[in-house]
Amino acid sequence: MSYDVIIVGAGPAGIFAALELTKHSNLKVAILERGKGIEERECPAKGSFKCLRCKPCNILSGWGGAGAFSDGKLTLSPEVGGWLSQLLGKRTLANLISYVDNVYLKFGAPSKVYGTELDKIEALSREATLAGMHLVPMRLRHMGTERARQVLKNIWYHIKDKVDVFFGKEVKDVLVKDNRVVGVKTTNDEVLKSKYVILAPGRAGATWLESTMKKLGVKTWSNPVDIGVRIEFPAPIFERFTSVLYDVKLIYYSKTFDDVVRTFCVNPYGEVITEFYEDIVTVNGQSYLNQKTENTNMAILVSTRFTEPFHDPIGYGRYIARLANILGDGIIIQRYGDLIRGRRSTPERIARAITKPTLKGATPGDLSFVLPYRVLTDILEMIRALDKLAPGIASEHTLIYGVEVKFYSVRVDVDENLMVKGIRDLYVAGDGAGLTRGLIQASVSGIVVARNILKTEKYVEFAKEPEE
Repeated sequence: MSYDVIIVGAGPAGIFAALELTKHSNLKVAILERGKGIEERECPAKGSFKCLRCKPCNILSGWGGAGAFSDGKLTLSPEVGGWLSQLLGKRTLANLISYVDNVYLKFGAPSKVYGTELDKIEALSREATLAGMHLVPMRLRHMGTERARQVLKNIWYHIKDKVDVFFGKEVKDVLVKDNRVVGVKTTNDEVLKSKYVILAPGRAGATWLESTMKKLGVKTWSNPVDIGVRIEFPAPIFERFTSVLYDVKLIYYSKTFDDVVRTFCVNPYGEVITEFYEDIVTVNGQSYLNQKTENTNMAILVSTRFTEPFHDPIGYGRYIARLANILGDGIIIQRYGDLIRGRRSTPERIARAITKPTLKGATPGDLSFVLPYRVLTDILEMIRALDKLAPGIASEHTLIYGVEVKFYSVRVDVDENLMVKGIRDLYVAGDGAGLTRGLIQASVSGIVVARNILKTEKYVEFAKEPEE
């Protein structure tokens, strides 16, 4: 089979590249996705007690990527969600974010935007400063898990007759001849030829993308690796912040080690969930637009940038997650009060907690046997700082789940159009390429790639505004 463009991965980067290509051209486009279609994507462990370790994980792979089961946060501020501003410039990125946001609205995203009440944000920012943290203000549209899924279904119905989409199709190799991409080979040794190839495998495909780049001799370097936990507590404790910003981005520099610690993926009235990466289970969170729990959950992540001679931050994160899986047969849960007293949580102690866990089947245990001393110290400092803002977060009854690891640590060497340097017409996009970390910027990266292909094929020229 032969195509003009092959897209590897049907996450937001791949989907938006296909949307833009089909909108402006009659190029023959194929999407190869190792997961399932949006209608078939269901987590069989939902409501049960253990992750069933499906391969590939239905939470992470399939139409929509990991975003299909996220709580659908569309971050509308260029400063949050990735590193594209370094390649595109802030003004160009802001314009592309607005363009992508309008596409999401067209396919059913809700109209409400958080982060617009500037007087309240300024007051909350002052409080954060007094507590020793920096509040990152941002505008955000929250779709909710159920609306995000419906939006992805609407996009699927719109595009399914315009591109060839192959589910359950996993790519093994990228084929290159004379420093130009010529196609891909699947795990079934099926060869598909193409003039252009876009690699957008998402975080679940970060390890594959790293090994592929090494095979091709492409330069990569490491982003900081994010390792931490997810905490859960009664939602009213943090409602003063989440009602204004929804996803509250707070940055803290630990006193002991001067490490960057941050909140990530705050889910007001949400639930804690699991994700399965090939051979490890990690924790995450989601929240619905209409369906509410009594709890709020958020990640607390410690960012570490390794230097010479270590070059495997993804491997390090996987090692920490695997250790938690060994000790807890999956995810470990511990009360904050037990952790600071140096004792493991037991089923009886978890049952006595005021905060009732939304994740069923996590194993009561002791996260101090899993997390490195430095990371654990940073996390405990951050929890105490958060308690100054919202008394009750450092409660004995706050639940801590571990571990949470973000696999977007390998960044591929690309030009301003996201074309891989040294290989013509091979592009990378999205979280798996270490360029983005969120729905909006991942979607933007797909648009950037598509527009450069359209320009090369002389379909349409897109003006780029000069930076100030």
